[in-house]
Amino acid sequence: MSFYKQFADPEVLLESVQGQDLPVYPVNAHLHTPFSFSAFRSIADALDRAVAEGVKVVGINDFYSTDGYEEWAAQCAVRHLFPLFNIEFISLNQSFQDAGIRANDPNNPGRVYLSGKGLRFPLRLEQPWLGQLEGVKAASNQHVAQMCARLNEVLAQTKAGFALSYADIERELANGSVRERHLAKALRLEVEHRFTDAVGQKAFYDRLLAPHTLQSPLNDAAAVENELRGRLLKAGGSAFVPEGPDAFLAMETVRQIILKAGGMPTYPFLADDAKGLFTDFEGDKEQAARDLEERGFASVEFITTRNSMEVLEEYAAYFYERGFVVTFGSEHNTPAMEPIALRARGDLPLSPLLQELNLKGAALTAAHQYLVARGEQGYLDGDGRPRTAERARMELLGQALFAQV
Repeated sequence: MSFYKQFADPEVLLESVQGQDLPVYPVNAHLHTPFSFSAFRSIADALDRAVAEGVKVVGINDFYSTDGYEEWAAQCAVRHLFPLFNIEFISLNQSFQDAGIRANDPNNPGRVYLSGKGLRFPLRLEQPWLGQLEGVKAASNQHVAQMCARLNEVLAQTKAGFALSYADIERELANGSVRERHLAKALRLEVEHRFTDAVGQKAFYDRLLAPHTLQSPLNDAAAVENELRGRLLKAGGSAFVPEGPDAFLAMETVRQIILKAGGMPTYPFLADDAKGLFTDFEGDKEQAARDLEERGFASVEFITTRNSMEVLEEYAAYFYERGFVVTFGSEHNTPAMEPIALRARGDLPLSPLLQELNLKGAALTAAHQYLVARGEQGYLDGDGRPRTAERARMELLGQALFAQV
């Protein structure tokens, strides 16, 4: 609650902006940090870049982790940014898996990425929900440890002359949550340490990836890591280890964890890919909306660089008009450093419509987390259903919060 002590009571905040022509602040509501895996060196690095690009509202959104919340809040405060407190899960929809339906993982039917937006800060999560969150995080780390062991077997088979230490990766490269991207980074760093010339590095990678050869330029670290991950650690790769049955929680379990943590369960859309194709679940937006509503979801988000401007406008406007909270982000959960100021596919700045919808969604999220931290009712009722009659008021309250930082 201490973070929110700087703000007045809701009615005072609302009165402060009545009749004003409020600015449309740039927002990025989905950013990963080194508390999962990130392009950023640190939280300070991420937020310095946000300031440099004029982004006013920023949402931390790490996998299975809220460990970065305190630093995120403190570092935002000194930079006059408004923090959103989010989280991300990978869940399982058994009926989708049985029917071969792809949702927002294009390669794995039944696997469903979910976010929680506007969690209570400081976080308060009771049992059994806390244990489930801690359990799935531990299972995810253990799975990466198994892949590290398998990768070392592959390295031994190719007579690499070295092995990777999971303990060292966990201690030196990760911050509580270890991802397969950490393995790819550790491998690249070790190769660069042992082979100082480009010829030696390329020869080693080609031997390791055989019958394939490394296609990425050696001076593009992000591309090299992505290729190593794709060739070695993803399904079909020589170091791939399938997840065990405890690797994913059911969609409804994840929804309940998010609700118990004070947040809003959120479905992240993939929407159109570079060829204009959609997954089985997402191609019919009306049916997807009905399904999400039936499952108790009142919030959706888009990672804007994935999508065309036309599809972003079509889907975002449709879901907003249907009563969903709509937010946008960039993730930054790969090695590649991209702008924090949001773009659509083709490096196009968001249209005025998308900027407005993004601000409204972020403002409502801010108001929700502020009210929940005060012990008051947020945007969702006790069953997790949206209080749509309160939407305009909460959007205005959120913008009043933004004006105070």
